Amino acid sequence: MDDRRDPGQGTGKEAPERRAPAAEGTTEAEAVVFVCLTCEVPLTGPLSRLPAVPGLPHYEWWEAEEPGPSPSTVPAGCYAIETEPYGAPLVVSRLPVQVMPRYGAMSDEGGQWLVSQGPRGNIVINPDDARGLEYHHASPACCGAAPTGGMNQRCPCGTLVATLSSDCCRPYELHFSADHVRAVRP
Repeated sequence: MDDRRDPGQGTGKEAPERRAPAAEGTTEAEAVVFVCLTCEVPLTGPLSRLPAVPGLPHYEWWEAEEPGPSPSTVPAGCYAIETEPYGAPLVVSRLPVQVMPRYGAMSDEGGQWLVSQGPRGNIVINPDDARGLEYHHASPACCGAAPTGGMNQRCPCGTLVATLSSDCCRPYELHFSADHVRAVRP
């Protein structure tokens, strides 16, 4: 795949926003723990909601002494809701727009631009705040996981619950599927 950075926006196609379910009786200012919908195992410690996913932190990955993930987009102990499509499936776009938020533009082997038609409403956290997740698979990347192939993290019960982005030149963030986890009080 050809991979080109572009600060462009989405395709203009709007889909209904999915929101992470709030824990019963909590306010947005209160911390929550995310658990697997299938087995109820806690997948995070207590996290507080941010009003939006932060922008990318400045990081010159090409000058890093050791390959590895960039600094996390989301601070430790926090989460945010992704309002744009994120992850697979990727479909052809007529314009060179960002394939997904904070990721840059991308084209397929034939040179056609791609854009995400993945879910909206993902819960974005610092990957270091995740607990007990197992690596399932990932799209090829030089130093870590790429989100272009879909969910790549599973709960110990085997349910796919999240998509990790951890390649050196990409955002370092974990996206929980709002359809596979729920928020509970700590």
